[in-house]
Amino acid sequence: MATDEACLFCRIVRGEVAATVVYEDDDVVAFRDIDPQAPYHVVFVPRDHVPTLNDVRDPILVGRLATAAAAVAAREGYDGRGYRTVINTNADGGQTVFHIHLHLLAGRRFHWPPG
Repeated sequence: MATDEACLFCRIVRGEVAATVVYEDDDVVAFRDIDPQAPYHVVFVPRDHVPTLNDVRDPILVGRLATAAAAVAAREGYDGRGYRTVINTNADGGQTVFHIHLHLLAGRRFHWPPG
């Protein structure tokens, strides 16, 4: 497993930084966002360190993140009401932690275009 010693999300995956984990499997860990932008806001990260969407070499990785998010949304009852998933890429795209991650936001109505 590729990790980055200084990466916050790698440290959460390794258990060095506390997080409220809501899902985990062999490939993905998901935890509550510390600065939620919706009543339900969870971040899904791969266990392997991949800095951005631009660095993904295995497209199955993104599918695993999305599938895990859909499963958690269903478990929490948001699948019928609706939810938003977001992958921010690089600074202008809003990425602040450079370990690819998918946001699951739910519990309120979202508008388009986003801000």
